[in-house]
Amino acid sequence: MDNSIKINKKQSYSLLIRLISIAIPVVVAILFRVRIDYELPIFLPPIYATINAVTASLLIVALIAIKSGKIKLHERLMKSCIALSLVFLVMYIAYHMTTDPTEFGNNNTTDTIKYLYFFILISHILLSIALIPLVLISFVRAFQKEFVNHKKIARITFPIWLYVTITGVVVYVMISPFYT
Repeated sequence: MDNSIKINKKQSYSLLIRLISIAIPVVVAILFRVRIDYELPIFLPPIYATINAVTASLLIVALIAIKSGKIKLHERLMKSCIALSLVFLVMYIAYHMTTDPTEFGNNNTTDTIKYLYFFILISHILLSIALIPLVLISFVRAFQKEFVNHKKIARITFPIWLYVTITGVVVYVMISPFYT
């Protein structure tokens, strides 16, 4: 493949990654303002917290797989993590479009616990937004068989993705007593 075609593909992927990385948070923010008067047949928060837990586990197994030279297993696990993250996102949006927000805390909740909760929640949200381009760049580099560059970005992507999935579970556990 000649270099101009490689450059055009890289530019196309780069533009697509930028567009998706901007579009997802913007669309989510817009959809959070939309309220649908519909009662979901199931309570989604424990389901998407479980999805986060499974994703965290699969990320760790994928890391072990690649360190053991099991490239195809790593690839399948990472694709599963991406798919689970997309399912999580759809469920998360559906829940927040159909349910009033849950306030954290009550009269017995100390300020320290509230500050801890909001620190975890805010860092979780901000890092989940930053994670979008990191996952996409990591995926594209692996897809293009640019494994040296894939490894460089994956070293940044992995701990952030793991943090986001684990803190998603922590946020659920912390707020679950306040669901009505």
